[in-house]
Amino acid sequence: MIIHFFKILYKTNIGCLINIFTPFFYAISGLFMKISDDAHDRKNNNFLGVMAAVICGISIGYLAVTNADAAVIFLGILIGTLMAWKIDCMNHIISLLIFLGIILIIGIPPIGIITLIVCAGAAFLDEMGNDSAWVTQNNILYNFFQYRFTLKIAIFLLAVLGLFKVLIPSLQIPDLQFLSFYTFIFFCLFEISYEIAGLKFDAIYNGLESLLRIIRSVDGSTND
Repeated sequence: MIIHFFKILYKTNIGCLINIFTPFFYAISGLFMKISDDAHDRKNNNFLGVMAAVICGISIGYLAVTNADAAVIFLGILIGTLMAWKIDCMNHIISLLIFLGIILIIGIPPIGIITLIVCAGAAFLDEMGNDSAWVTQNNILYNFFQYRFTLKIAIFLLAVLGLFKVLIPSLQIPDLQFLSFYTFIFFCLFEISYEIAGLKFDAIYNGLESLLRIIRSVDGSTND
């Protein structure tokens, strides 16, 4: 059912740089990616972590099959994190499998191989820098890699090239995919949602736990 829904969206949105759902799914992806990570790392709650990973995988999958910019960015992040050996828990694996399943079944828009390499390299540098002991000795470098600025800068520069492409339509570099500047804004929305989820995680976690208790009690009452 989900795959059929995505196929309809793919047929109606393929080739569009932006649609009304794009910013929403960027925000949802960042929010539930962080919830999944912290539910596993901070609360050791595998159930909530897996549920959040499923939502994250579906959200990113939707973005990848309906938007070429999102496809190249999130595939780049996937490759970069794999290279850094950061797919290291069940939550990550489940989200990865859902994402790959969606893009393999439905397919993605054409993407630029050079842009993919740039995004993958930037994601890899961010992951390696974030885990490096020597980086923690320098506050500037520590914050730079903690907030994944290598990838942000790469996406910003690709978006600036996209603006030049609008002004100079003949501007074209083989295998280099210029990004829409909206993409940079939406990726910032992804990152902001991710950080908010981290800052407000305890409140979000308690709210979700309360919701799950209510659902379980209602389900128990129905079965009785």
